[in-house]
Amino acid sequence: MVTKTHTHSPENPFIGEIARCLKEHAGLEEGIVRLLIDIPPNPDMGDYTLPCFTLKERFQKAPALIANGLADAPLTGGQITRVEAHGPYLNFFVERNGLAQWVLEDVFGQKDHYGCLDLGSGKTVVIDYSSPNIAKHLGVHHLRSAVIGNALYGLHKALGYRVIGINHLGDWGTQFGQLITAFTRWGSEEALQNDPIDVLNGLYVKFHEQAEKDPSLEGEARAAFKSLEEGNPGARKLWERFRDLSLREFNKVYEALGIRFDYYTGESFYNEMLEDTVDKLKAAGLATKSEEALIVDLDRYDMPPCLLKKSDEASLYATRDICAAEYRHKEYGFAKMLYVVGSEQKLHFKQIFKVLEMMGDGWVKDCTHVDFGLIKFKHGRMSTRKGKIILLEEVLDEAVTRAREIIDEKNPGLEDKDHVARQVGIGAVIFADLSTRRTKDVIFDWDVVLNFEGETGPYVQYTHARLCSVMRKYGKPVGTGVDYRLLKEKDEYLLVRKLEQFPKAVEGAARSCEPVIMCNYLLELCGTFNRYYNHHRILGQEEGLTGARILLSDCVRQVLRNGLTLLGIQTPEEM
Repeated sequence: MVTKTHTHSPENPFIGEIARCLKEHAGLEEGIVRLLIDIPPNPDMGDYTLPCFTLKERFQKAPALIANGLADAPLTGGQITRVEAHGPYLNFFVERNGLAQWVLEDVFGQKDHYGCLDLGSGKTVVIDYSSPNIAKHLGVHHLRSAVIGNALYGLHKALGYRVIGINHLGDWGTQFGQLITAFTRWGSEEALQNDPIDVLNGLYVKFHEQAEKDPSLEGEARAAFKSLEEGNPGARKLWERFRDLSLREFNKVYEALGIRFDYYTGESFYNEMLEDTVDKLKAAGLATKSEEALIVDLDRYDMPPCLLKKSDEASLYATRDICAAEYRHKEYGFAKMLYVVGSEQKLHFKQIFKVLEMMGDGWVKDCTHVDFGLIKFKHGRMSTRKGKIILLEEVLDEAVTRAREIIDEKNPGLEDKDHVARQVGIGAVIFADLSTRRTKDVIFDWDVVLNFEGETGPYVQYTHARLCSVMRKYGKPVGTGVDYRLLKEKDEYLLVRKLEQFPKAVEGAARSCEPVIMCNYLLELCGTFNRYYNHHRILGQEEGLTGARILLSDCVRQVLRNGLTLLGIQTPEEM
């Protein structure tokens, strides 16, 4: 989990100068200009650009005419070397030595904190992610929620938010009545201790097999869950044991992935509060009886009813989610709450958010369902020792084994190969997930995922390790007495511009809840650096040029490290 402190990036002096010039010669407010200024997609078009679309009303002209008119104003001088209109855009060219100095000193000075902003200062974000059902295996289908949620945690933390990470465990419901019944009839304490998830899973399967032959078991299970809801000590003790043993097993996988949570407040946490929530819904005239069940009718919103209680008074997911949302808002006063849950739950969250809105909870507008697609294997099913489910632990083990084989082949003399294989293998799995736009399905192809030269996690890690190697070979202090005028190659300018865009990539990935934005940024930075590395010598040049290129390289290394860390991926220094 990323725990960076936040800091201000120093104000961009070039944007500041552009804003002052436009205020002086065109009467534009500096604050508006600072918000509008962007970086052109093609560096040949300029260093900064002012889109003139939003100025149409002020000037009563077409955006292209506004840009042309402003280009004729006396805006050059100081750091601004040239101004050109390009359609509806006003493009600015600035003094590039000064630009390189400002960007590189900013990166080098802030180090691990570069990219951290204070946009969320004083605000809280609650992120609900992972949320597996206890007493069941963590399957590969649990990967996406866990790693997307963890990345969003890191990205929002970097923006200065107080972030609350919650694992809303599926630890309540009628299935626990079934498990209690099954364990009481057929369970073994010794077997449970040795392999808890396997035993509980087996008991769950056995219950359903036996219930087909003896339907009275279902009634027995419902009664067991009812007694659990009512606080029966024996049922409660068994349920707590199932929960604790499940968490012990889950945490092995979370630890391997580098994921932790601030709270494991699952569905059971809200059990004592459910009646208050139901009473509130009744008092508001929202809860009605339908076929012996308690519902909120959403027919006028073209949605099926939101089920609050079954006919036997047992609570449901929706009741617990409504209760949890209200508790979290009261407890944390969040500015945003993100539910990182698969796309198949879209209707559920539409219903929940609509009910909260009907209850008068205006803050529901700050709740977002961060949905995502499935994870699939390109070459059919991955073989598994557990039958139908592909265990997440198996996928991680397979990734580490394959990474170790590649390292043995490429760098047999590497020290601590097992440690690096874990960093690379697990990093590859995380990056493969995050580098796919989250609403799309992830097509998992081992040959692509672990390719050191493709658009993959190992490629970014390898570029970082290559830069660490350059720094070790240099072996001197970095960043003293640098002559920025020596960085005059176009590839060097492109690297400087890419480094400058890192904070914007952090902000964009967090705001849109799309870690793929950070993945794409890191891949582009690697591509730009590797082209530079292949065409220009960094070491062994005249001392001044070497020193300038080393600082540039160290800044690229630092930004790769910062970006991967925000995504929850480790950064080996040798590979």
